[in-house]
Amino acid sequence: MYDFNVNEKLTAYQYLLKEKLDGDKNRELIALLKDLKLAGRQVSKELNTGALTGSLGDNTGSKNTHGEKVKKLDLIANDLFIKSLENGGNCAGIVSEENEKILIFNNPNSKNANYLVLIDPLDGSSNIDVNVPVGTIFSVLKKPKTSKKISVKDFLQEGKKQVAAGYIIYGSSTIYVLTVGKGVDAFTLDPHVNEFYVSQTNIQIPEKARMYSVNQGNFFEFPLALQEYIRWCEQKDPKTGRPYSLRYVGSMVADLHRSLFKGGLFIYSQAKNAPEGKLRLMYECNPMAYIIEQAGGLATDGRKSILTIKPKSIHQKSPIFIGSSYMVKLVDKYLKSKLFS
Repeated sequence: MYDFNVNEKLTAYQYLLKEKLDGDKNRELIALLKDLKLAGRQVSKELNTGALTGSLGDNTGSKNTHGEKVKKLDLIANDLFIKSLENGGNCAGIVSEENEKILIFNNPNSKNANYLVLIDPLDGSSNIDVNVPVGTIFSVLKKPKTSKKISVKDFLQEGKKQVAAGYIIYGSSTIYVLTVGKGVDAFTLDPHVNEFYVSQTNIQIPEKARMYSVNQGNFFEFPLALQEYIRWCEQKDPKTGRPYSLRYVGSMVADLHRSLFKGGLFIYSQAKNAPEGKLRLMYECNPMAYIIEQAGGLATDGRKSILTIKPKSIHQKSPIFIGSSYMVKLVDKYLKSKLFS
């Protein structure tokens, strides 16, 4: 990983053109990523001023398609991304966590656009009112060439077919982490000029670590084999560096951002109270798996690679075990021999 000299001050747009994408062949994709970046800047501003404007942490009284309470900033973030993508004209349609059905853009530019976006506008929003980092997660797919009119089936592509994926984490600083299939790079928002500048390039997740992330409150809901694995992580063994440290924020973006830079294993398993898991395949698991694998890590559902799962619905859920390659291989071996036997 190379940390850029701050004096170079390459913007995200300049860096993509210089290092990652051919400007002539990928003009539309670059513009689409710019539309996402624009909305992210606006969401960052809303989060920073939410306590002053009355939007921070308030529930709307409604629930989303998954039965989860919707916060005001969930809707604000959703609207900002939808408007930015629609106005940009580089996206034909989107799937959002906050909308039950697909949204098709009908303006002239969008009708001819070649890309689809799947997005969780504000991951971890239950943490907003206590100032814990939250984030946006997105996946970009190519619209099938055979599709004359966009339908749900156009979005139901395997994760390995993503052309780009990223997240924006809103924490002590706002950081835009992105892959276009050529490694992983990070861009940090300079609030003085409201622009993202390159801050880390070709990020590689450590192969091993001594940290894991799991919701310990669900321990007795997990399959017995996973309970045994977690107990194994807690046992003292100097030869293997155990016990491992448990670090769990409750925001997938925050937990995996730490793992990306420091290494670790993130677990969100199926459970008695959630037999299919809780996280959504298309706009949480797939983009995060693409990012982590581009950084040298791995992501599975306990049986196979997340990126090879053929989706059946846009809001499909999946278990996920993701992070440092050595740790994922180890838990995978354990789970395949016990959890699914």
